[in-house]
Order: sequence, then structure tokens, then C-alpha cells
Amino acid sequence: MIRMSFLPRRGRPRRKRRPGHLAAAAVFAIGMAGTTLPTPLYGLYRRELGFSELMVTVVFASYAVGVILTLLLAGNHSDVAGRRPVLLCALGFAAASAVCFLLEGGLPALFAGRVLSGFSAGLLSGAGTVTVLELAAPGRKSRASLAATAANMGGLGCGPLLSGLLAQYAPLPLSLPFLAHLALVAGACVIVLLLPETVPDARPRVRPRPRGLYVPARVRGVFTPSALAAFAGFSLLGLFTAVAPSFVSHTLGIGNLAVSGLVVFSVFLSSTAGQSLTGRVPVRTALPLGCLVLVGGLLLVGASLWAGSLALLVGGAVCGGLGQGLAFRAALTAVGDAAPPAHRAATVSSFFVVAYTGISLPVVGVGALTMWLGLERAGLTFTACATLLAAATALHLVRAPRDDSR
Repeated sequence: MIRMSFLPRRGRPRRKRRPGHLAAAAVFAIGMAGTTLPTPLYGLYRRELGFSELMVTVVFASYAVGVILTLLLAGNHSDVAGRRPVLLCALGFAAASAVCFLLEGGLPALFAGRVLSGFSAGLLSGAGTVTVLELAAPGRKSRASLAATAANMGGLGCGPLLSGLLAQYAPLPLSLPFLAHLALVAGACVIVLLLPETVPDARPRVRPRPRGLYVPARVRGVFTPSALAAFAGFSLLGLFTAVAPSFVSHTLGIGNLAVSGLVVFSVFLSSTAGQSLTGRVPVRTALPLGCLVLVGGLLLVGASLWAGSLALLVGGAVCGGLGQGLAFRAALTAVGDAAPPAHRAATVSSFFVVAYTGISLPVVGVGALTMWLGLERAGLTFTACATLLAAATALHLVRAPRDDSR
């Protein structure tokens, strides 16, 4: 009798190991880097196109409008269509945004590029975060949460650092940063195609079904204080992303674009460092503590505007970033853990709607005040209001556990 065997006797064929949560975090970071890439370049655009500081903040805010619209209209789409199709769509918007900036078609192209960048960030904020969390091994959920928030903030920080260095020390300052990002986006698309899909029975061709702001009833007790902390922290990030380069160049007289990019990078790097501390502190402690540290950072930023000091500005960026990161990761972890799996992306997207409202509206207010008060006084007015908000949020968070325990 002849024995026929077509498979090796030793065990089963090995499955190819597919990328995990760190690869997804890299995709998340690359996508988010494109959203802040133009930050150090606004001064160059102002000289070429001749628009005001208010217009700078309006262009910046158009990005936040794109984010919020996307979160409202398609924030829960990856729960149905799957994570990979939504991530690829987000990267497609990032590439289209870079192309708009490369065309250099004046203000219309800037607005189009920023809105498309907002679409990309809106899709990435929910789908990117959840993908990183779901691809983590059961015993590495805490590390995955850090990887997701670090990819978000780290990517936002690397954008201005990359563009500032290239614009200052390489040719084609208004083109090379976006060409470099296009290359990174292409690599990120390859990674996404290799990632496993984490949504069972995903239907990629299903049209988005807008649900608006959706927070399950059982999550709202956690969501409200977490969203308040995110709003306060993101208002500081908006100030640095939209206005800090103008302050560095006009008030401090430092025209080096790499320095402007480094100042903005420092606040996001500090945010990432603050996030790394959250795992050592309970969420209920990290939220109010982060807001209090944020208050210290805002006071330093105000002092830098008053004294015209780069050292105080960097100190405010570091302190404020630490506080923002500490509170942000605790808030995101609390919301993500409380949300039911079927509505996790929608809940996280709602959380980011509140955060991105904080990053946009106060900054436009600063731009408007600059027309009447000047950059320094407008900045001081902003820091005073943001300090009161962060302090009130911290007080609310300190008192909230007592109310919950009753």
C-alpha cells in the first residue's frame, strides 16, 4: 500500500506574521504629521499672499472644521466598513492635501489643503486609535493605549519639526516638506494593506450613516469630565500650532523656521511624555493633575508673552504639554474603556469633536483680537481665559468622584 502525503509531517504550515499595533501606530503618526506640516510655513505664505494674522487662524481653523464634519458624518463608519478601508481613505485625503499645497494656488488652495487634511485627521482620530487598541495583545492594552495617544501627539509634533528643518536648510521650502510627506504616506498605505482587519463581517462598500454626536447613556458620566479636560488641553495646542510661529518671528525677531518648528514640536513631545506617565497614576488622579499642570504651563506662556522671552515660551510649551498629555491619555483611556465595542469608534470620535472644537474656536478668537489688541495682548487674553477654564475643569474633576460616590 502506497502512502501519499502532500503536506510536511512536522506540524501545520506556519501563518505569516502580520503587523501589529505598533505598525498601526506608525500609520497613525504619519497621517497626523501631515496635518501640522504647514505650521512653520505660514509666514512664507503670508509674505507671498499678503494676508493677515486673522486669516492665518481662519486657514488653520478650516482644518478643524474638516475634522469635526468628518467625525460627525463618518465617525462611526469604521465600526461597519472595517478599519483598513477607512485608514486607506484617510491616507488618500492626506495625499490630496499635500498636492493642494504643492499647487501653490493661493488662498483657495490653502483652504482646500487644510480642509482635506481635516478630513484625514477626522477619520484617523477614531479609526486609527481603535485599530491600535484592537491589534494589541490582551496583556498589552496599556502599552497600546500609550502607543495610540503617542502616535497622535507625536505625529502632530513631527509635522512642524520636519517642515521647519526642510524649509530652513533645504531647497524648495514650500514644496519639499509636502513631497517628503507624500513618500511617507505611500509607505503607510503599504503597511495598512498588510494589517489584519479587526472588524468581524466588515462591509467596506457600505455608505456612511451619520449619527452625529453619539455617546451611549452609560458612558456619559465618564465622557463629560474627560471631554472638558480634552477641550482645555487642545486649546493650548491650538495656540502653539497656529500662533506660536508668528510670535517667535515677529515679537522675538527669530526668523529661523527650524526654531519655530522646534518650539511647536516641544509642546507635542512633552504631551507624549505626559501620556507616558498616565499609566502610573489612576485615571481619576491623572485628569485633575493634568489640568493643574496645564494651568502652570499657561501661566508660563502668558509670562513669555509679557516679557518677550523664548525661554519662558519653551518652558510653557513643556509644562503645558506635560499637563495636556497627562490629562488627554487618561481621558481617552477612560472613554475607550467605558464605551461598548459596537459603538467604540463613534464614542471616541465624539470625544475628538469636543477636543478639536477646543483647538479651533479659541485660536480664531486670538486671530480676531490680534487685529485690535496686537499679538501679545491677544495672546495674554487667551491665556487668561484658558487658565480659568483649565482651573475650573480641575476643580470639577476633583469634586466629581465625591459626587459619584454618593
